[in-house]
Amino acid sequence: MKGVVFTEFLEMVESRFSGEMVEELLGSCDLASGGAYTSIGTYDHRELIALVGALSERTGAPAGALVHEFGRHLLRRFTAGFPVFFTAARDTFGFLGRVEGYVHTEVRKLYEDAELPTFECKRESDDRMDMVYRSSRGFADLAHGLIVATAEHYGEEIAVEVEDLSGGARTHVRFRLRKLQPGE
Repeated sequence: MKGVVFTEFLEMVESRFSGEMVEELLGSCDLASGGAYTSIGTYDHRELIALVGALSERTGAPAGALVHEFGRHLLRRFTAGFPVFFTAARDTFGFLGRVEGYVHTEVRKLYEDAELPTFECKRESDDRMDMVYRSSRGFADLAHGLIVATAEHYGEEIAVEVEDLSGGARTHVRFRLRKLQPGE
């Protein structure tokens, strides 16, 4: 997993909780990297799982909810760092439909060794889309947070129905998206 994910996670922890919490997490987890992350480095995704688990223990928040919130945080950082990705689409479905073919292609240009999840999008109608997430890492809650924050970015309200197709492993998940009408 690319180091930018780790550095952004620690940034979220510092801004949402404290710098002391970051130090506690890094000191309490047995991390092969020693907790020294660079944005261009590559690290074992299990280190992120350990950090999330430690944060969950300290805050009492469920790990899935923390990962979901991290997805929201990450999307906001992406909109600031890579605005061209977002200006190329006019709405949530337009952007999500471009993740696999455009966004991930550009990410691979920056990080050749990036192991990205896959997203298959199927537009059912103007107000409905299915998005299927696949990744051996099981970060569907992160993807869910990214989806929710994408809708917020475009000023849309989207109902998201989540169906785990992997028997609880969160490695193969269908997101059924429906644009809500004003007042709905």
